[in-house]
Amino acid sequence: MASELKKLQEQVSQQIGDAITIIVFGASGDLAGKKTYPALFKLYSAGLLPKKVHITGYARSDLSREEYVKRITAHLKINSDSDKKKLDEFLKITDYTQGQYDQDESWKTLDKHVKELEQERNLEKGQKNRLFYMALPPSVFLPVAAGLSKYVYSSEGHNRLVIEKPFGKDLESSTQLAKDLGELFKEDEIYRIDHYLGKEMVKNIMTLRFANMFLGPMWSAESIDNVQITLKEPFGTEGRGGYFDEYNIIRDVMQNHLLQVFSLVAMEKPAGRDPESIRDAKVDLLRHVKPITLEDSLLGQYVASNDKPGYKDDDTVPQDSICPTFATLVLWIENERWKKVPFILKAGKGLDNAKVEVRIQFKDTPKGSLYEGAVRDELVLRIQPGEAIYFKFNNKRPGLSQQIITTDLDLTYKDRYKDMRVPDAYEGLILDILRSDHANFVRDDELDAAWRIFTPLLHKIERDRIEPKPYPYGSRGPKELDDFVKKYGVVRRSDVEYQWPVQSVGK
Repeated sequence: MASELKKLQEQVSQQIGDAITIIVFGASGDLAGKKTYPALFKLYSAGLLPKKVHITGYARSDLSREEYVKRITAHLKINSDSDKKKLDEFLKITDYTQGQYDQDESWKTLDKHVKELEQERNLEKGQKNRLFYMALPPSVFLPVAAGLSKYVYSSEGHNRLVIEKPFGKDLESSTQLAKDLGELFKEDEIYRIDHYLGKEMVKNIMTLRFANMFLGPMWSAESIDNVQITLKEPFGTEGRGGYFDEYNIIRDVMQNHLLQVFSLVAMEKPAGRDPESIRDAKVDLLRHVKPITLEDSLLGQYVASNDKPGYKDDDTVPQDSICPTFATLVLWIENERWKKVPFILKAGKGLDNAKVEVRIQFKDTPKGSLYEGAVRDELVLRIQPGEAIYFKFNNKRPGLSQQIITTDLDLTYKDRYKDMRVPDAYEGLILDILRSDHANFVRDDELDAAWRIFTPLLHKIERDRIEPKPYPYGSRGPKELDDFVKKYGVVRRSDVEYQWPVQSVGK
């Protein structure tokens, strides 16, 4: 582990030397407080930030030093005296400056402040690197990028611009955003964060697929019947209904998070492990995916149940809203490997539990075979909560019986690995930015290919005002769900005894 840490430190040093100024825009907001600053603190504590680093928070709010510190430390986990010492050190390298996002004077003042910070650290040409992290709503992406490009861009070091989703609302707006940003920053300076690409199990998909020879022959339409990629949230949109109504579940998590997981599961083997080869493979796959049709879609919207309010009970949501809070969408890939294999993306809010997983369901045993009618094998990648990989297969019941039972080969991380700390997704992604590793970030042509898959459906839903099916808060989704996925070959065997993680075979 120590050697791996040193290797990462060397990679950061190779890219940006020993100095950088990180400017967090939206520093007074939830995203910065819950994700950005905790990730920066963890990296600092691990010695993975450059020695001459300084972090400046920037926002419109007029915050005192005490208020700023309170906001950025509210979600830090301080468990020991060592953590407290690191926190004291961390707070010495961060400050806050207030300013607007659309005023030249604010940008000039920020640039002056950053230059003073660089002078205090005795930075020379080549050391004046700047990372601009936009923890901001999309409405201010362009004004901020324009102000940075004109007034705060470093001519004596590297520049990195980090933006959070959403990257547009459809193909047209995404293309325009990419064009406008491209006029201000070079593509290799832009890092579009999709935090799912920083999750441990998502980063493991390539290793699982391409470092294990036994999986290669079965990873195709010859063996696989269907692939289900699921994201379930047990809470609704309370508090952000107005924002959500503008985007819906498809734009919020499916066109980005679930599509990224889909790409890694289905893409062909990249030419290499370098960032551009990986992104090339993803783009090539997405260009072979047919646009989603309404016929291959099931849309839902949660209603009040179990003492929980319905979606339209939120005062910020229009009473005639047709915004889907649930969707099951079927993707078809037009290539030889995945011919006629449905990839079923399911996502929803206000559901019965929290879960993100990939479930690969293999074909039935052939008719006339020794074990015709045996339960289908399944390979499951549990992304959260609790990282795990398990393979469900058929086995003889232990003992004198010849009965077949369903069991599994189970790799649950917390049970298998000692002294494990799975880093937060943002921690790994910010480290990737410092290492100039674009593999886990979305390229402009990848965005274009992704939106081409979803835009026709989104426009049809809004143009024709397609009504979503109601489902009770706390349920699995619309009552039509089981029949819908059954059309695509999904099999749910209620007659099969299967208990996880331990099963009794004594009865």
